[in-house]
Amino acid sequence: MFALILPAVLVVAALLVGPMVLLARISLNQYSATQLMIEATTAQNYLNAVADPYYRSVMGTTLVMAFACTALTLALGFPAAYRLARMESRWKSLVTVLTLIPLLVGNVVRAAGWLGLLGNDGLINATLRGLHVTSAPLQLIYTPGAVAIGTIAVVLPYMILTLSSVIESIPRAVEEAAANLGAGAFTVFRRVVWPLALPGTVAGCVLVFILCMNTYATAVLLGGSQFKMMAPAVYDQFSKGMNWPFGAALAFILLAATLVLTALGTALLGRRYAR
Repeated sequence: MFALILPAVLVVAALLVGPMVLLARISLNQYSATQLMIEATTAQNYLNAVADPYYRSVMGTTLVMAFACTALTLALGFPAAYRLARMESRWKSLVTVLTLIPLLVGNVVRAAGWLGLLGNDGLINATLRGLHVTSAPLQLIYTPGAVAIGTIAVVLPYMILTLSSVIESIPRAVEEAAANLGAGAFTVFRRVVWPLALPGTVAGCVLVFILCMNTYATAVLLGGSQFKMMAPAVYDQFSKGMNWPFGAALAFILLAATLVLTALGTALLGRRYAR
């Protein structure tokens, strides 16, 4: 059995673990304006990132955006996933394909589409001015709301498909039995569907949270230069500041925060499910 999985393990080690180890080593070096970096073994880059109020603010913004987008994606995705899972008509395959289609389009292209909708001369502002609702364009683009909308549009298919696969495994007879015993629709959801779908909810939320924490193109294109999240901040250190050690430290701080919060959330939800 081990011989069968060995090639996959080697590929993962070469393409993922190897670069991560190299990045970890870079994060311990010292920055040099003339030599790019000086080989060293110091945690000063991590200490500078944690002590800097600017990067603490950027991390706070990233966390708030990730939690908010995950919660909104769950609220929007659960009804759609339930409807998809319970469909029995010939249109189910078509609806599933339509749910998958957005995943075939790159994040940059989708963000550009939102620019066309939310921009000062975009479709929404043009419609509002045409209807004489507003005389000046509304500031819809380059706001946290625009970033949230663009991010949710990217991650929503993942949530829907993850939840629908779990809800499909819940026997419809269980819901019908609860309804026959006098439970209303909300009670059936709260006491039957939600507990049984909790493993899929945990998986979907973990996947969506990780994607939201590491969003780049959406944050840059829809948030503008004034809206800062961790992924663009890491890229700026590598490409603009040329401070590779500090950029690597920021990358590992982002990775650590994502892993810790994901593990805590999974443990809490898993404990509740066990009860």
